[in-house]
Amino acid sequence: MVSSRPKKKSHEPVLREEVLKFLDPKPGDVVVDATVGSAGHAAAILKCLGRRGRLVGIDQDPEAVRRAQRKLKGFKGAEVVQSNFNHIDEILERLNLDAVDAVLLDVGLSTEQLEAAGRGFSFLKEGPLDMRMNPEGPLRARDLVNDLSQGELEKLLRAHGEGRWAGRIARAILRRRARQPIETTRELREVIEEAVPRRFHFGRLHPATRTFQALRIRVNDELGALEETLPKALRVLRPGGRIAVISFHSLEDRIVKQAFREGARQGILEILTKKPVEAGPGEVERNPRSRSAKLRAARKAALPGE
Repeated sequence: MVSSRPKKKSHEPVLREEVLKFLDPKPGDVVVDATVGSAGHAAAILKCLGRRGRLVGIDQDPEAVRRAQRKLKGFKGAEVVQSNFNHIDEILERLNLDAVDAVLLDVGLSTEQLEAAGRGFSFLKEGPLDMRMNPEGPLRARDLVNDLSQGELEKLLRAHGEGRWAGRIARAILRRRARQPIETTRELREVIEEAVPRRFHFGRLHPATRTFQALRIRVNDELGALEETLPKALRVLRPGGRIAVISFHSLEDRIVKQAFREGARQGILEILTKKPVEAGPGEVERNPRSRSAKLRAARKAALPGE
């Protein structure tokens, strides 16, 4: 009997062909996918590395590590490690790798994380207000929402959410939590929808988008981890090695842009992308998540005579 149940849509890594173009993985190379996720990019890279190549995948989410291990089990040169990417140098040292040929960072939230209601990342899914990429992390979104002062909340929402309504949302959160703690994604979404004037509910972004983004960034220290990781990633690259970073909002993209510009100013890097590379219409249609993706790439300066 043929099942009438629709097939589950397979994961499509964002900007896959562009990643392969800029990283240019060759047989025998050693590559780090520092945000391995569901291993879509990693599998494509491994096909270029041949039997002598090696790929180290890193992810702090244990569910992602398990998905990646299943996806890559047929590749001899693949190894997946559970850790934050800001430990990239320590991980490579433990694996006795002095340097690598390429590093990839795809710093967006995965579809699987968004779809898992129990993780609390999405305001479209009813679940606990958690948002930890590493479920063992000490800080949850509910802690911020229920413990920060009004001023601290407003500052957080402005800095990490770039939100126009930060003040109104912070005041509304304090009013609601005075009656009872805010524990779920639905409860927080309702508070935000009540705080933001209704005529602004129908734009491209839902009124809760920026607040959820801000809380997630703080819970996981995403900007701090990226700022810490980029110089480490550049140090572990061989001369002539390449780095590609995919970001999904302006705060991340700004950090990458500034790090690459500083590397170029010091003569350490050659920037390969004058402007961030974005997904074409075909990819956006297939994978709407790719709409906000921006890829920047650079090559580490070769030693004199190379």
